[in-house]
Amino acid sequence: MSQVDTLDTERLADYLQQHVDGFKGPVSAEKFAGGQSNPTFRIKAGSGEYVLRRQPPGKLLKSAHAVDREYRVMEALKNTEVPVPKVFHLCEDRDVIGSMFYLMEFCEGRIFWDAAIPEVDNAQRTAMYTEMNRVLAALHSVDPVAVGLADYGKPGNYFERQLGRWGKQYRASETHRIEAMEELMAWLEANQPADDGQVSLVHGDYRLDNMMWDPKESRVIAVLDWELSTLGHPLADLAYQCMQLRMPPKSGNLSGLQGKDRAALGIPSEKEYVASYCERRGIDGIDHWEFYLAFSFFRLAAIAQGVAKRALDGNASSKTAGWAAQVVEPLSQMAMQVVREGA
Repeated sequence: MSQVDTLDTERLADYLQQHVDGFKGPVSAEKFAGGQSNPTFRIKAGSGEYVLRRQPPGKLLKSAHAVDREYRVMEALKNTEVPVPKVFHLCEDRDVIGSMFYLMEFCEGRIFWDAAIPEVDNAQRTAMYTEMNRVLAALHSVDPVAVGLADYGKPGNYFERQLGRWGKQYRASETHRIEAMEELMAWLEANQPADDGQVSLVHGDYRLDNMMWDPKESRVIAVLDWELSTLGHPLADLAYQCMQLRMPPKSGNLSGLQGKDRAALGIPSEKEYVASYCERRGIDGIDHWEFYLAFSFFRLAAIAQGVAKRALDGNASSKTAGWAAQVVEPLSQMAMQVVREGA
């Protein structure tokens, strides 16, 4: 097994017993399956079960695999309406297991991977989409200053920064010219709304399978995977989730509702979902919705292009890369369809 898949459990047990109240060894560790960029382990110890999330070993890009940011944001949200796991300790000493890591509670619950949630009935599906909407509005209603996250992101126009960042990333990983992507980038640059001053905590990857659900109830017990969280514009999260639901049922590691009869499944339409969010946040409506959607497609396309380029360079799994290389053009085409037809 590689160093990514294993932990020195004796050394880990010694360290945690010294730094976490009530922690007792011995320790066993089992890596969760899945393509997390930050390897995640189920820890069984004398004092109970935990989850350990670590950076991959080795040299990393400066802002990537930010487990310290994940720890900080979940610690900050512990007394808010946003359900997060309880976090116990952040270890920045890379000598303990070879990279920075944190320990959090093990939440017993359910994760759903298919946006149509076939495992439940219509009434539960309706309740689950209502709950996702509630949690998202609660997240965007948190005052970053009040929870100690005033410096969690850069000041200034969020979308301007994001367009610059992902535009540069896309150019750096571009393998061939894609006309729809060129058209999309030009449109976004020309149609960026004026900064309305809204700033909130944003999750960055808000979707069904990044939530742990109660074992029986239609209730989120923990929002997971905060690696991309920052201070930004709340509508980026809302549009990102709605973008995913416009996509085909199986789109790499994303699951969409394209072609599904949402009403027959008890799932709200996009219009209804957005209206519920606006009501919860006290907003009259959303102008420039097509911009926020198109931006979400662009960001995902730029991320996919980066994965495809890393695979070509031999630095990513071929399975992920095969999907990534194929979706950049369709994503940019879907964005331009939103632009042309209106959201």
